[in-house]
Amino acid sequence: MLTIKNRTEDMVPNAINILLGALLILSPWLLGLEYETAVARNALISGIAIAGVAAIALDRTYDWEEFLNLAVGMWVAMAPWVFGFADGGFMMWTHLIIGLAVAVVAAFELWRLFVSPETQSV
Repeated sequence: MLTIKNRTEDMVPNAINILLGALLILSPWLLGLEYETAVARNALISGIAIAGVAAIALDRTYDWEEFLNLAVGMWVAMAPWVFGFADGGFMMWTHLIIGLAVAVVAAFELWRLFVSPETQSV
C-alpha cells in the first residue's frame, strides 16, 4: 500500500473532493427534487462516499482511498445513463461534471502517489 503524509498544500485535492461530495449531496434539494427518487438517493449516497473518503485522506493519502474515489467518481458520471436521466437536465449535468471532477482529482492523487519521490510503502 502506498501512502504520502500530507502537508498543508497537499490537502487541497481532498478538500476539493469534500466540497464536490457536499455539492452532490445537496444538489437534489438545490434543484428541487424529491428525495424518494433513485437519482436523489444516488446523489446522496455517492456524495457521502466521496466526501467521507476524501475526509479520511486529509492527513495521509493512501492509494486505496484514491482508487475508491476514482471508481465512485466514474460511477457518478455514468449514473445518468444507468438510471435513465440522461435527458440533458440539471441533474444529468450535475452528476456528469461532479463525477468527472472527482475522478480527475483522484487520478491526480494517484499520479502523485505513484510518481512522487515522497511516496512511502506502508
